[in-house]
Amino acid sequence: MSASETKHAGLNLKGTDAETHAEAEHAIFGFWIFLMSDAVIFALLFATYGVMLPATAGGPTPASVYKIWPTFIETLLLLTSSLTYGMASVAMKYGSRRGDVHRWLAATLALGLIFLAFEWHDFAEMFAQGAYPTRSGFLSAFFGLVPLHGLHVVAGICWIVVMMAQIRFFGLDARVKINLLRLGLFWHFLDLIWVAIFSTIYLPGLLP
Repeated sequence: MSASETKHAGLNLKGTDAETHAEAEHAIFGFWIFLMSDAVIFALLFATYGVMLPATAGGPTPASVYKIWPTFIETLLLLTSSLTYGMASVAMKYGSRRGDVHRWLAATLALGLIFLAFEWHDFAEMFAQGAYPTRSGFLSAFFGLVPLHGLHVVAGICWIVVMMAQIRFFGLDARVKINLLRLGLFWHFLDLIWVAIFSTIYLPGLLP
């Protein structure tokens, strides 16, 4: 496959032939299956949380441990990180210098790290109030779901670091672009899961 055929593998498909298009689709198909399996796991944890929500065992309740402003800031951070990753994808799509893609990925990395710092602070405050996983069924379900999302963010951050290294050493060849496509799917998926967490766990939990 020539360099012109793989210039925008999996993105700017108007500028490629059908063979390149098909190859890009096949390269990420398996990753879609992984994301769907991950979505099933999160769906089960959401269902578990819904069932265990009333099981506070006389301990901390959602209204007593949830804080709206930190979680709202965390939501803004992740949504903004989706924007910055999207800008990295656009830069890759239109053949920008690899330094431009690198800078947008660095911005996404920074936003992800700030998100994790806020979330860690939230968990520390909950523990200080006696809201630890073994205290009640409600807290067990909460700490089974929300920190799992945080672990996914950690994995995404590690992946971003790896991709920044690949861009620096290999440039934006077809293999790197396909890997960036996979990472983009993963990162945007995490943002969708967080929006679900914020809207179905934190916001209803703040109601008296």
